[in-house]
Amino acid sequence: MTFIIADRVKETSTSTGTGDITLAGAMTGFSAFSARCAVGDTLYYAIQAVDAGGTPTGEWECGLGTYSAANTLTRTTVTSSSSSDEAVSFEAGTKQVFISMPAVQVAAAVESVITLVVSDETTALTTGAGKMTVRTPFAMTLTAVRASVNAAPTGSLLTVDINEAGTSILSTKLTIDDSEKTSTTATAAVVISDPELSDDAEVSVDVDTVGSTFAGAGLKVYLIGRKLNAFGIRAAYAIFGYGTTGGTNAVSTTNLVSSAGVVVADTTGVGSIRYGLAAAGYGVGRAIFGYGYNATNGQMSTTNLVSNTGVVAADTTGVGSVRIYRAAAGYGTDKAIFGYGSFTSTTNLVSNTGVVAADTTGVGTARRQLAAAGYGADKAIFGYGYNDDVYINVSMTNLVSNTGVVAADTTGVGTARYNLAAAGYGTDKAIFGYGTTGGTSAVSMTNLVSNTGVVVADTTGVGTARHGIAAASIGTGKAIFGYGATGDGTNAVSMTNLVSNTGVVAADTTGVGTARSLLAAASIGA
Repeated sequence: MTFIIADRVKETSTSTGTGDITLAGAMTGFSAFSARCAVGDTLYYAIQAVDAGGTPTGEWECGLGTYSAANTLTRTTVTSSSSSDEAVSFEAGTKQVFISMPAVQVAAAVESVITLVVSDETTALTTGAGKMTVRTPFAMTLTAVRASVNAAPTGSLLTVDINEAGTSILSTKLTIDDSEKTSTTATAAVVISDPELSDDAEVSVDVDTVGSTFAGAGLKVYLIGRKLNAFGIRAAYAIFGYGTTGGTNAVSTTNLVSSAGVVVADTTGVGSIRYGLAAAGYGVGRAIFGYGYNATNGQMSTTNLVSNTGVVAADTTGVGSVRIYRAAAGYGTDKAIFGYGSFTSTTNLVSNTGVVAADTTGVGTARRQLAAAGYGADKAIFGYGYNDDVYINVSMTNLVSNTGVVAADTTGVGTARYNLAAAGYGTDKAIFGYGTTGGTSAVSMTNLVSNTGVVVADTTGVGTARHGIAAASIGTGKAIFGYGATGDGTNAVSMTNLVSNTGVVAADTTGVGTARSLLAAASIGA
């Protein structure tokens, strides 16, 4: 799948209603979509209805579309239209369909710079917190931060920190070296640990150190980034949610994760407390938690939608069979699938608006406590788990097509285990990791998955061996494993392990928030 920007692509269509648009051929002087797009490519589109003389009738629509099949345009996300910005139910007659960048996206694509004037031009700087405070005028993803001075510090370097709501967003702070006027030449390059700034966020600047001979004067700090666009797209971040702190002590707590893998403190839970649930991304930048077990209600099919800013919605009445220990993954670029679980191989598709479909008859070996992830840009894979029929751990996998069709079992590779996790990495590959081979035997080995769905043999584990863990994609091609339990399942932990965009797992990062296992995680915001 590729995002397509192309000039002079325009076809006619006679499609009606709110569904897919069948493209009927290029207009004179223009190219057909098929000349520029492969199946699965995405693009920005515009559609206008015209009369017999080619004059617009007033029906029109703009949005994000998918070239979903030969000569077929799927209207994935509508951004504006003549029907109150909803999908237009086109009447009979001719339509003109073309690639066109919507105005809201053009505005969002331009980098914005917010300049923070921290001091006057001549007064020597002093150290201290909160030297100046502002609020961001819109949600943005930082691509860079800089600092400059009118008069250089001498004797030692100047160190500056930037905070959102009192918490630093830098893991390596801004510095201006001795006798320099800009941070761009600093020996130690700044590192942004949390690039996501919310709309109306309180941003403050601290001065940690100043020059020892002359402090420096005329400090400015620059926030450089892109405004959150109309589709909710920003650097991918993630959410961990729900789980158990031990036994049946279920929680609904969530923890957001920045695109750099920094886990945020607990957010008070929303919806039914439960464990043994699953989660996946759907739509554009959104996610869904679903199913699981509640000590009072038993197995559930309840779901909770998550916005592209990480806000969890109240319970949605469940669809399909109630069950526990399912797995879920995104597929088809904007949809999701829940699958398998206790004593079944049944699946449930999720639309790009978060609507869960009725049960689909299962394919492959029924099993529970397995994992799933997206791979190959628009497909998914279920793998591993525990088979109740023969009481053994398994390692088989089942591929899912970009239309949500589950394939028969593929012979397993690597150590058979359950209560593991999986996530996409490297934009089109996946990784299975951690889990248990039974009893208290937690493991930390991983198995990479190619962009064609081929699972690789075990890679020696890194970090604390644990099970009941969760994982999600973050940033650009990276992933994070987090939480879980060691030993017999009562020893819940909250540490995390980052995965590079080449599939290399990093050592443990100290945990944040409530330690728990049998939770779920999904990517949001991208």
